[in-house]
Order: sequence, then structure tokens, then C-alpha cells
Amino acid sequence: MMLEAKKEFWFVVGSQHLYGEEALEEVKKHAREMVATLNASGHLPYPLVFQEELAVSADTITKLMKEINYRDEVAGVVTWMHTFSPAKMWIRGTKLLQKPLLHLATQYNESIPWGTIDMDFMNLNQAAHGDREYGFINARLKKNNKVVVGYWKNESIQKQIGQWMDVAVAYNAGFEIKVARFGDNMRNVGVTEGDKVEAQIQFGWTVDYFGIGDLVEVINQVTDEEVDALFAEYKELYDFDYGNYDVDTWEYHVKVQARYEIALKRFLDAGGYTAFSDNFEDLHGMEQLPGLATQRLMAQGYGFAGEGDWKTAALDRFMKVMSHNQNTGFMEDYTYELALGKEAALQSHMLEVDPSLAVNKPKIVVSPLGIGGKADPARLVFDGKAGDGVVVSMADFGTHYKLLINEVKAFEPTEPAPNLPVARVLWEVMPNFQDGVKAWIEAGGGHHTVVSLNLTSDQIIAWAKLVGLEYVLIK
Repeated sequence: MMLEAKKEFWFVVGSQHLYGEEALEEVKKHAREMVATLNASGHLPYPLVFQEELAVSADTITKLMKEINYRDEVAGVVTWMHTFSPAKMWIRGTKLLQKPLLHLATQYNESIPWGTIDMDFMNLNQAAHGDREYGFINARLKKNNKVVVGYWKNESIQKQIGQWMDVAVAYNAGFEIKVARFGDNMRNVGVTEGDKVEAQIQFGWTVDYFGIGDLVEVINQVTDEEVDALFAEYKELYDFDYGNYDVDTWEYHVKVQARYEIALKRFLDAGGYTAFSDNFEDLHGMEQLPGLATQRLMAQGYGFAGEGDWKTAALDRFMKVMSHNQNTGFMEDYTYELALGKEAALQSHMLEVDPSLAVNKPKIVVSPLGIGGKADPARLVFDGKAGDGVVVSMADFGTHYKLLINEVKAFEPTEPAPNLPVARVLWEVMPNFQDGVKAWIEAGGGHHTVVSLNLTSDQIIAWAKLVGLEYVLIK
């Protein structure tokens, strides 16, 4: 599914009329060069668009910010104080701004030209002066904007801008996240509960309930021809592991999942839903718990979490948008490796591990589930990738939401697990196993999470600040 529409970011340059038109033309010349270079760097996932109308008056700034709010294709604004831009000019426009803001604290020249520097140069190149003035008003207005500091041609600075762009696009997409809940939460589980109204107010997430019968009705409308066509696609993409099943029985179980995949996608797309949850305790009218079907939809960009955990399903979709659906997916803590010096956490789920995390070609396996009292479901089995990552969990503490963030180091399993019929991901907890796990538990972190090997904790924190969300970082 489409993870984001075509987006752009406006580049707004602050100055003032005090320096004269000749100086302002020089400001524009510098800004055009900067934007062209940044766009050509390969580090920005979305284009910067320079606004020729410089921010030199309150009226101009207010008009620009209103326009940014109005245009759906504009995901946010990058501001640069080329010279000194009196902060009171920015108050009205900045207060009105409803989209993410990055203050790029840089200057056109990399080094001070000691042999030629004079007051004309000083007046034109006052970024250090302007940054303090502009930063003050943003802090006083509590904008929670991102600040990136350094020379604009440096690769590290360009990457920081690009990472923030992904955060900004995901922030805006958050107001379009719709979660379909098929059934309620798993009975007697605390961490999957949450205030749906507050989530919509604070994060923009819409959560709608549907009885499982609403989905079953769509499942029953899927034709055998559609199922056979999708099954043929499975043959091209995955290895088939028949296990102890005869071919006909095995293929029947897999085709049940193909029917579920078609029906789920049809249901979600018809209602504009970008995420969903289900519950193995509520499957009346279904033969299996969706496994392979759910994994396939997650690979396409839909958010998901099990046991009715709509919070994590929405968070999954949000982080998929931010990561361009790369190496990011729903996860659950299952069991520990406690051998001294080898401590790690094995991550999996009953069925639904996201194949975007697969390091090897997945295989389709049919195996009993052991809970739920339904037929043996088909699922994709694989090992997870290695890499530095971040794992995130959302918790509702009754009075407020809290985000738990832990940096992790994933590694490929070295031991085979021939009797484990689910995908597996292994990681080391930062800063170390004992302190990391203890901090997570003491802070109230849940067992349902979203992991990403593409995102950073700084990106997650930038979003948390944008929505006024308490967070705990464990690193």
C-alpha cells in the first residue's frame, strides 16, 4: 500500500530590510545554492523548495506559515537565519504554524575569511546572531522544533535533515492513521488497554471496532479463482515446507490464509484503514487465526498488533511510514538467553512476525497454534536481520500516555531451531541486559513493541516532543 503521498518541505530564510535590497539579493543567491546542493546530496528523502519571498516582516512570515498549513503537499518547514531576523516578527506566524519546524543553524560560508573580513561581511553573515534571536522565540513559544547545527555541506548535517523529514512526514500521516479492531482486547491483559479518545486527540489516530462477523462476511465473498491466483504468487516468493502434512491438506490450510489476505486487504482499503488488530479469542466463523495473511499485509505497509492491541498497531503503521517500511515491524518479547556474556532477548509472536525483518528467504509452514481452538494456521518462518535498532512501546498510565524507547543491537541466530514453527528475531538490549531489561520493566514497558533497524531513538524522540508525549529512553 502507499505509505506516503508526494511531499515537499519549504525552505524559509529569515532576514530584515535593514541591510538593503542588494544584501537581500545576496541572501537569495546563497539560499538558492544551498537548496540546490541539499536536494542533489542524495540524503534528503523529500525535496526542499526555496521560498523566494524572504521572511523580513511579520506579515510575510504569517502569510508563509498560513500557506504551509494549507498545502497538503507541504510536510513541514526548514528555516535558516542568514542574517539577524528580529524575533517579534515571527511570533504570529510561528504560533499559527501547525506543521513540523526545523531550525537549520548554519551559515553560507564554512570559515571566517580573516584576510578580507569587514563590517559588510559581518552584517551579511550574522547566522550566529540570528540563531540566538530566533531560537529564543521558538523556546518561549514552546514549539518543540528540531534544531540542526553545523555546516550545510557536511554529510552528517544533510543526513540529520533527511531523518527529520521522515519524522515530519510520519507526524502528518499520524492524523490519517485509522485502525480497524476485529474483536476486543485479549481478556485479562492490562498492557493492551488504552484511551482511544485521548489517542485521537494527542496523536491523531482513529480506532474503530468491528465484530469478527463483519470480516467473515467479506471472507465468504472471496472467489476460489482469486485464492488460486494469490497462491501462485506464494509459490514464486516463498519456499514450501510441507512438514508432516499431505500436499492437499497443507495447500488447503495455506489457501485459507490467502482468502483471509484478500478479504482483509479489501476490508481495510474500503474503509481507508491503514492498520488493524485481531484476537485469537474472538474468531467465530473463521477456521484459523490470520498468520500468513497478516504477515503479508504488514510487508505491504499495514500496521498490526495482536490480541486487540490497537495502540501498537497504530504505532507500527506510524513507524513504517517514518522508515519507508524498511526493516520495521510488530514484535513481542518471548524468552531470554541468560548464558553469561551471551544475554539476549528472543523476539517472536504466535504467528505474526513482519517479513520486512527477514534475513533469509521465508518459508511457509503449517503448524498447530496450541491456543484458540482453531485449525492449524499457515505462517512465514524466517530468521531476523542484524543491525543497530530501536524498539518502542506505547503505554497508557491512566493519566497520560508514555513512550518507552530502548536501543538494541540485533544479530542473526547462529543456532538452528528445527522445532520452532515461527519467525525469530534476536537482539542485545542496551546498555546491557540487566540494566536495560530492569529499566524497561520499572518504567512500565509492555511486551508488545515495534522494532526498527532503520530508525534512530533521536527520530522517535523528535516525534514524542511534537505531540507532547512523555518518553523514557534506555540506551
